[in-house]
Amino acid sequence: MRRKQAEKRIPIPDPIYADVTVAKFIAAVMRDGKKSLAQKIVYGAFDVIEERTAEPGVEVFRKAINNIAPLVEVRSKRVGGATYQVPIEVRPERRTSLAFRWLLQYSRQRGDKSMANRLAAELLAASRGEGGAVKKKDDTHRMAEANKAFSHFARF
Repeated sequence: MRRKQAEKRIPIPDPIYADVTVAKFIAAVMRDGKKSLAQKIVYGAFDVIEERTAEPGVEVFRKAINNIAPLVEVRSKRVGGATYQVPIEVRPERRTSLAFRWLLQYSRQRGDKSMANRLAAELLAASRGEGGAVKKKDDTHRMAEANKAFSHFARF
């Protein structure tokens, strides 16, 4: 067990929008340490969004993340000989990280030419409450609702 809890690191805001959330998202997009490529993808997606709609790309991004982020999820809990799916509230940091993960997962599955176009399409769909990532959130909420009877096991 740890002697003391590790301190939270505050990431440096991104260079263009000076936003910590965008910086975290760029880090989530990044693969193999290629940060400049990740920045090109994210900023390219924001540019595509601004071309397709009249809204700023960052606002569409924020709206999409709000629509994707789950409030509750289910965790497996073993009680006696049975395993129950127990609904649990999601911490704010985990909400955004799950939203990023789902957004990227469903963006990569899309069939557009470049990753920037795929990401832009998924962000636009999510901001309207559509798309694979929003469906994933709805499925998670539905699962938690179905297992509400086991919420008294929720002491983790």
